[in-house]
Amino acid sequence: MTFDAGFTNRDSLRAFWRLQKDFRFEASHLLPNHDGKCARMHGHSWLGRVIIEGRELERSGPKEGMILDYSSISEAIKPLVDNYLDHWHLNDRTGLANPTSEELARWIFDKLKPWLRGLVCVVIEETCTARCEYWGYN
Repeated sequence: MTFDAGFTNRDSLRAFWRLQKDFRFEASHLLPNHDGKCARMHGHSWLGRVIIEGRELERSGPKEGMILDYSSISEAIKPLVDNYLDHWHLNDRTGLANPTSEELARWIFDKLKPWLRGLVCVVIEETCTARCEYWGYN
């Protein structure tokens, strides 16, 4: 008995890997144009996630078999969290006048894109039931 998975060259062209790396930060913000309580300063325990996609793995060296080392993702995220997000007031530190989850996700994506090959998405959760995904496809 032989096993035939039925893969063809065409199938391999569609195959890809997706990495996800989470990060956390505590920060305050306010939404000055909001018509509810979010117009007042308040804070969240934010959860962020970056999503990397790739079609090829490193073929040799210390990163063989990887799209991107998780530690490389962490190294790109850390300065952003330390210097702009964690225990900062987002309206002041990011330069966003109205730092909604949507605007913050795009801001983080734009800051990380030059440093993370294959970055396709940043997810921001401001509560355990409210999240935003920003897919930076062009």
